[in-house]
Amino acid sequence: MTVRRRLRLAILGATGSIGSSTLDVVARHPDRFEVVALSAQRQAEALAELCARFRPRWAVIGAAQAPALQAALAQRGVTGVEVLAGPAALPVVAAAPEVDAVMAAIVGAAGLAPCLAAARAGKRLLLANKEALVVGGEVFLRAVREGGATLLPIDSEHSAVFQALPEDPATWPERVDKIVLTASGGPFRTRDPATFAEVTPEQACAHPNWVMGRKISVDSATMMNKALEVIEARYLFGLEPQRIDVVVHPQSVVHSMVQYRDGSVVAQLGTPDMRVPIAYGLSWPERIASGAAPLDFTRLGALTFEAPDAARFPGLGLAWEALHAPSGTTAVLNAANEVAVAAFLDGRLRFDRIHAVNRATLESFVPPPPAGLEDLLAIDAEARAVAARWVGHYGR
Repeated sequence: MTVRRRLRLAILGATGSIGSSTLDVVARHPDRFEVVALSAQRQAEALAELCARFRPRWAVIGAAQAPALQAALAQRGVTGVEVLAGPAALPVVAAAPEVDAVMAAIVGAAGLAPCLAAARAGKRLLLANKEALVVGGEVFLRAVREGGATLLPIDSEHSAVFQALPEDPATWPERVDKIVLTASGGPFRTRDPATFAEVTPEQACAHPNWVMGRKISVDSATMMNKALEVIEARYLFGLEPQRIDVVVHPQSVVHSMVQYRDGSVVAQLGTPDMRVPIAYGLSWPERIASGAAPLDFTRLGALTFEAPDAARFPGLGLAWEALHAPSGTTAVLNAANEVAVAAFLDGRLRFDRIHAVNRATLESFVPPPPAGLEDLLAIDAEARAVAARWVGHYGR
């Protein structure tokens, strides 16, 4: 009998919602997966708890928190875990020979460098960090091709599209008419846009269907998350921007759809639980138990769909504008949005002015064509500086 070697897994962003869901799936299949690396930016105690449970070879944390992590591990009697400090350690772990697969769940542009390292090293790359594609674009795709990496989307929408597409990517342009990404509409789908100036961070982070971090929750409220997902879909699936649509589906049961040339539509459905796409990415091309509750069609209510309201969600259209602009513009949009959302969460910018900062940044900074990581980081830094000035202009 052939004994299956366990998949050796690095989870970057282990204390976040995606990391927690990944570890839940992994714990259900100890015969299939081995955790060899975990990372967190600040949460030393939480990371120490995970190390005590999963006993990885490496634990990566921000430099300032490394002593606290060492102390927390010692307090728990955890030995054999090497603590690595600072962002420079993330690409090292992602490319390590002892790692087979990388769950890339670090939020924002900070996840780009380890994603590139994993791609160049030919890993199975489970991409929950949409910014790797939004910022990295062709630079990131080139690293995937040249490294021979296996790129698997973890966002529920892109995983749904991937599951609904034909197995042979070479046939996608000819057989597929368009991709339809679904969006919940977030917490303000029916709220009067005239009241958006009064929105608080707590209201914006109260997503009706998904449990997510604060930044992605705000992006859902503005639908900038969907704008970034349109860009991600463009790079993941190689279809022209005009062949990617978005439809609002408040129930979050249909996670996305593929419409074929013959008019048929293939959709992926499931309960709104991130363990489903995570389990699929971990086990692909097989399927394993995720822990999510199955759909009960006899208890489902109506499934509704509607066009996005451009007046309510003006940021959505920036996706297609950025994709038709010079290379690197999608990185500008991502950086501007990160700065604007952070300012909103800090109380320095009104909710209804997030879009104003994003558009103003796009209009005032045209990036030079990026050739590699350093160019991308330079574009990101300059775009953040420009966006910060616009925050000062539009701020409270």
